[in-house]
Amino acid sequence: MLAPILLLCLAASSLASETYSVADTFIGADFFKWNWETFSDPTHGRVMYVDQDTARTTNLSVASNTSFLMRADNVYRVSSADPGRKSVRITSPSAYADSVLVLDLWHMPTGCGTWPAWWTVSQKGPWPRGGEIDIIEGVNQNSRNLGSLHTTPDCNMTQTRVQRGQTVSTVCDASVNYNQGCGVEFTKPNSYGRDFNTNGGGRVAMQRGSCGINMWFWSRDDPNVPLEVSQGLGTINPNQGLWGEPDAVFPADSCDIAAHFDAHNIVFDLTFCGDWAASAYANSSCPSTCEDYVDNNPSAFSEAYWEISSLRVYTPAAQ
Repeated sequence: MLAPILLLCLAASSLASETYSVADTFIGADFFKWNWETFSDPTHGRVMYVDQDTARTTNLSVASNTSFLMRADNVYRVSSADPGRKSVRITSPSAYADSVLVLDLWHMPTGCGTWPAWWTVSQKGPWPRGGEIDIIEGVNQNSRNLGSLHTTPDCNMTQTRVQRGQTVSTVCDASVNYNQGCGVEFTKPNSYGRDFNTNGGGRVAMQRGSCGINMWFWSRDDPNVPLEVSQGLGTINPNQGLWGEPDAVFPADSCDIAAHFDAHNIVFDLTFCGDWAASAYANSSCPSTCEDYVDNNPSAFSEAYWEISSLRVYTPAAQ
């Protein structure tokens, strides 16, 4: 028998039929109101996350009326006694459950040794309880974005789904496959890394609800970007007829989304090497070893920065 929530989702025919209203908008200096994390990197990266005062005084974070920039240090070598290259990790002050996030991004960190991510994670935890949703993620010189989920056991995805992207893995359980999670690689051009930046960036959206999780990407010059996305309108409706087929779809047919995902904080970070970037480094056409490269080539990280035009958080409109 189908679970009651799945019957409701089938009856509604689509997760994307609901209207959402803007709840929070973050532009420029609004990001200085976020929480700046300085703990040791949980993914074992060669990184030292700095506090806001340090980031501002050392020019690692800069805000204008129209953009927010946060970057890694690209001036100094890193000594073997240091935890790693200085960088920034910020977390939203509020947590959100059912919602749509729309990010307008000019530039993302890229280059050998880099591991940037824009993601959400349970405020309550402890991880992986309450779930993790990776919306933008990649390492080294990747050119395709990876969207993925990480959960407690009993959350799986089918191999074939109605999505533009290509299914990479189907088991979301973080204790399986070295925490690979269930991932979808985007197949649209310019979705990640240097190609994304050269093309002027773009917009990325994530919608979550009890019927599933959807992700979309539109490059800067994509003529099909919805007007409500490009203009940052106060209400949106991610109907698949208007927004197009999602690049990644994680339906509730073999995962109880509501049981595995609670209210999430939003996170931007940039780490180096660590569990993923270091393990993939040997096959990335990058020189030396990951940690040696990160420590001794500061100028190589001139492109290791986020430049955000805006982030809007939408929540379900009152019925």
